[in-house]
Amino acid sequence: MIMKENIKNTNGMLNKYVQGAIEAVCDIISFRSSLAIMGTVVLVSVLFTSCEDFVDIEPPSTEIVGASVYSNNTTAEAALMGIYSDLIDRQMGIANGGPTLYGGLSADEFINFDNNALPFFENALIANNNTITSLWSEAYQRIHAANSVIEGLENSSNVSTDAKSQLKGEALFIRAFIHFYLVNFWGDIPYITTTDFQTNTNAPRTSITDVYQNIVSDLTEAKTLLANDYNFANGERGRVNSWAATALLSRVYLYMGDSENAETQATTVINNSSLYNLESDLNNVFLANSSEAIWQLAPIGPNLNTIEGYLFIPESAPPTLPSRIALSDYLLNDFESTDNRKSDWVESITVGTDTYYYPYKYKVRIGPPITEYYMVLRLAEQYLIRAEARALQSNIAGAQSDLNTIRNRAGLPNTTANDQSSLLLAIEHERRIEFFAEFGHRWLDLKRTNRADAILAPIKADWQSTDALYPIPEIQITNNPNTTQNEGY
Repeated sequence: MIMKENIKNTNGMLNKYVQGAIEAVCDIISFRSSLAIMGTVVLVSVLFTSCEDFVDIEPPSTEIVGASVYSNNTTAEAALMGIYSDLIDRQMGIANGGPTLYGGLSADEFINFDNNALPFFENALIANNNTITSLWSEAYQRIHAANSVIEGLENSSNVSTDAKSQLKGEALFIRAFIHFYLVNFWGDIPYITTTDFQTNTNAPRTSITDVYQNIVSDLTEAKTLLANDYNFANGERGRVNSWAATALLSRVYLYMGDSENAETQATTVINNSSLYNLESDLNNVFLANSSEAIWQLAPIGPNLNTIEGYLFIPESAPPTLPSRIALSDYLLNDFESTDNRKSDWVESITVGTDTYYYPYKYKVRIGPPITEYYMVLRLAEQYLIRAEARALQSNIAGAQSDLNTIRNRAGLPNTTANDQSSLLLAIEHERRIEFFAEFGHRWLDLKRTNRADAILAPIKADWQSTDALYPIPEIQITNNPNTTQNEGY
């Protein structure tokens, strides 16, 4: 693992926000007691170490700190930027490598070389697993920070209307985004919309259906508040705009089984060709600010492009085993022989007489210059969301057209699937290949389509249907009397 000092040595895009972010993070820390109910508190930002220097005497109430953070546009923006910083800083967290690694191991994408991750690979998790506790805790920390920004903006009379709209929209999006991964990893989960300690202490688990409705509500509001371009971020795609909210809405509607709305939302993104286009060269897809990127997370230091590039690409001199994972034969054998994604997005290393294959979507393991940003939402997903939504509505020609757009970009011929059932399987296959080793798409797809048992039971020795959800962390069960454990744990 790269040392934090190397990652944090930043002179990059966040430097102008550092002073304000310190103040903002101090505000977040002042609410730390309510974070404890979500699990162990892991303070990961180097900014946290500066709070004592910034605030000579701890304020008597959180309102004093909050008022100073939201006293002008610059410090309010710094509070929001601090959340982005924490999202990318938390290595293997809920928004930076965690869904890819743990989802891929839980499904059928990877073979494992990391003893700490073995319970994910073997689907043998327990409620006091440290990684499970850390993922849960870190996710709710980010949600708490987003809620703090929302409340601070709503209570401020000093932040301009335009700034308040944009920043609140971004915070709402982040809250929805993190809840999306929580509900897909754990099922029923508390949907937290406040920083109030008493409310959060006893927050019950919210049903999956209601979680999705809350996500839709947050994203719908965010769409009305967010900018329609990237000018507010100096052209960088490292912050979310209204199109990012639309793109995530299309995914959420698909997961909810609302095909009509999923198609509608995806279509509006696809039609915005002034901002988004598929990269014709697969090697350009994951570059910083690629035309396919809807939302990326930009690194905050000079030595690391993406955590996945660092962890998945082995050291070449001397050649060593992959540090975490290699691609499974189940995945490799699913590539069609002429698929350019295998030649462009998969690389190999030979150690002795053995050859291992690893994800090569990100080409840079370590070191400047920064050429790659961490891809979160991209246009290709919108085509495959719309293809599936159309197939579910029996729009065979429309589904074929969208599916072929992605296949043709990869150098493959048009699909031969010509009815609903064959098209849905063809789209499942295309999603498997297009999004392998990318934000846990395969794991989430197998579960939402009720295909996990059929695919994983034959290849996972101890697979049980209840393994589709992770265990609620033991400390959450202990601390919150309204929390129940998932079945099977």
